[in-house]
Amino acid sequence: MKLEDIGFYTLTDARARNLTAQDNMKRCELIITEYCNFKCPYCRGLDDSIYGDRPQKQLVLSEVKHIIDSWCDLGPVENVRFSGGEPTIHKNIREIVQYAKFKGCRRIAISTNGSNKTELYKNLIADGVNDFSISLDACCADIGDKMAGGVPGAWERVVENIRELSKLTYVTVGVVLTPDNAPALVDTIMFAHNLGVADIRIISAAQWNGKLEDLEKIPSEVLAAHPILKYRVNRLLNGHGVRGISTLDNNKCPLVLDDSIVAGNYHFPCVIYMREKGNAIGKVGPNMRAERNEWFKKHDSHNDEICKKNCLDVCVEYCNKVRSTSAVQK
Repeated sequence: MKLEDIGFYTLTDARARNLTAQDNMKRCELIITEYCNFKCPYCRGLDDSIYGDRPQKQLVLSEVKHIIDSWCDLGPVENVRFSGGEPTIHKNIREIVQYAKFKGCRRIAISTNGSNKTELYKNLIADGVNDFSISLDACCADIGDKMAGGVPGAWERVVENIRELSKLTYVTVGVVLTPDNAPALVDTIMFAHNLGVADIRIISAAQWNGKLEDLEKIPSEVLAAHPILKYRVNRLLNGHGVRGISTLDNNKCPLVLDDSIVAGNYHFPCVIYMREKGNAIGKVGPNMRAERNEWFKKHDSHNDEICKKNCLDVCVEYCNKVRSTSAVQK
């Protein structure tokens, strides 16, 4: 299948086919803060050691600019994502977005719990954001507030923001599944669809891998409207999981060559590797690109428990496409 058909705009056949270790970065993600106003039960936070001796668990504006500059050495980053924690509570979030726009980033995304003021989100769109990924873990307030860690009124604020922002720009919702909300997954999908979102991403929490029921009940027109959802649901109905790689899949991770995730003082292979407390590739600095290239050459995903258990389906698809089409692995 073509990577474009999956629905993640950062993953394309052309990117896989033309991959090199010297081209401009295609996608970068930056954890700008670990602080959050929610306490989602599936969120485990980051390892304290990645922040070194800094007084707060977040980056200051000058550090963010320095990292963006480093990523843009070989040309503008095509896609940049700011996440956390909750990135919209960083006091410099608007200046951060404005700087990414100034540096020529084509797509600027924010992963958010969606609870901030609607006015701020609209200002961020004016500053350059054209992608919001918003958590929506339930279709009703009782479960939604519980999934936010017991924050009263959280679900209603998030829903209203999703509805408004979906009229203005590209909005996807992420549904992280646990035993608390999995039984109502189909209802949550239908609810999100009716809010007008561009796509719906479903994924089980790393701590839970239970069976999902009633996926065959999702109307075909709903699946047709959301390519990422359609891809995931079809895989699940055919007995494939969202996470994990097999011995038939690429044992190398070419994503690290033009993709990066930075948190605190370190850069990691990917956001999942960081969340699962995997070792960093190296420290933030001028040698990040060379260090990532060296990691790619030496690393074997089949011998890495984090990769084997947690690599996402779309990343596996991309890595397999690189193996079959790119000179990087030939």
